[in-house]
Amino acid sequence: MKAAVLGSPIAHSLSPALHEAGFAALGLANWQYDSFEVTTAELEAFLAANAEEYEGFSLTMPLKRRAFELAKQHTKAAADSGVANTLVKITGGWEADNTDIGGIVDVLRPHWKDYHDAAVLGAGATATSALIALRDLGARRVFVYARDLEAAARLAELGEQVGVAVAPNRLVSWEQNEAPALVSTLPAGVIGPDDIERYAFSNVKVLLDVVYDGWPTPLAQAGAAAGATVVSGKELLVRQAARQFELFTGREAPIAAMAEAAK
Repeated sequence: MKAAVLGSPIAHSLSPALHEAGFAALGLANWQYDSFEVTTAELEAFLAANAEEYEGFSLTMPLKRRAFELAKQHTKAAADSGVANTLVKITGGWEADNTDIGGIVDVLRPHWKDYHDAAVLGAGATATSALIALRDLGARRVFVYARDLEAAARLAELGEQVGVAVAPNRLVSWEQNEAPALVSTLPAGVIGPDDIERYAFSNVKVLLDVVYDGWPTPLAQAGAAAGATVVSGKELLVRQAARQFELFTGREAPIAAMAEAAK
């Protein structure tokens, strides 16, 4: 039995280590987890060529929207977001799911205090998942700060569809935000020490930075120094991978073993 992670670039991915640790912890010796460099243009042909051999795939950038388009069926999480980070084999094709949404809920819920306002940095596929997750946690208004204002505006349109008010803004104004919950979906290095100096963090109570390499990031360091509860991207990685593991294998994920592998 096989599963794999697909993306481009893919060499940095920790998914093989997490899933293999899960297989080992449960004694699933007949399972293996691979990784493949696959571009958006290559995805359709790759899925067709490997449909017999693989039970499912984890999708990372830049494949999440294309995977959604290629799926035969969609879970509610995938349908709400228009994004898929998981494909599970079904009769005649693939079912798309988005475990990033549930993963974000999993890592933020223990620290959530009935916040009605939240902010998201970035407007890509992960930001889309964050928007849905924040809605599920109870946020009524989400401020989106992005380098691409058109992309932020598209999230505002999605917000209308899923029942949360979204205010799109340019990233350069992010330090003006006063929401108590902050989720950064930006790549490493976009927010640097000089940017942090402009932001007081006086109102932020909980901060999730989805970056998991080069931790802690300047954003995470500043949030912690200001007294915010900081959640790392590695915690999110484990939780979304655990949900994928269960979809692939039908077994409850050994989260402790997967988290230890992530370290």
